[in-house]
Amino acid sequence: MARVQRRAKPWRSIIAAVLALLAWVVSVQARRPAISASLGRVTSEIVAQAGAAAFCLFAVIAVVGLAGKARGVLQPRIGAAHAAVIRYAILLTGGTFVVLITLDLSGVPVGQLVLGGAVTGILLGIAGQQALSNVFAGIVLLLSRPFGVGDAIRLRSGALGGQMEGTVTEIGITYLRLETPDGVLHVPNSQVLAAAAGPVAQPARTIEPSSAGLPGSTPPPGGGQPPGSP
Repeated sequence: MARVQRRAKPWRSIIAAVLALLAWVVSVQARRPAISASLGRVTSEIVAQAGAAAFCLFAVIAVVGLAGKARGVLQPRIGAAHAAVIRYAILLTGGTFVVLITLDLSGVPVGQLVLGGAVTGILLGIAGQQALSNVFAGIVLLLSRPFGVGDAIRLRSGALGGQMEGTVTEIGITYLRLETPDGVLHVPNSQVLAAAAGPVAQPARTIEPSSAGLPGSTPPPGGGQPPGSP
């Protein structure tokens, strides 16, 4: 039963996408002068707004379903963390387009909103530059995978105060959790990305030579003579 439901999920997203496209066509056609004149201005406006609302609803269902399906397909191949990043990217990109198209279908001047949003985004970007740099650095670390969770690594950077060694316990969006002999440290991803990283060198295994025949070694039992000697 679970397999049948998993197979049906993509079809739900496809059906929702088709319905969203039909709602978009209805909303656009309802604003045409010929149809507006035949239906009446009030009726055509109601149809256009209803089409915009239906488009928003079905488009959101399609984007959420597509993001979940992409995560389910990619998670066995690239890992849970990378699949989650791709899912968030699909949700963010798809949600932005859905909102902009819905506002355009509703008759809201999208150009002015985009301009105002761009100015606001620039101001927020300047104010949260450090936080955004950590977020983008975390995405780069998750995609490039210079190390993974459970790896013993060392980081060398002047911004980190020299060299730091520990075991990676978590790679978050903003911080890297590193378990060191002095305790658990949360290192900003931007500092990790700018540092020289590498595995911790394993100690060389010493091979103990045989003590037979070496100066200062304890002679074997039997007077110090090897077995079979006269």
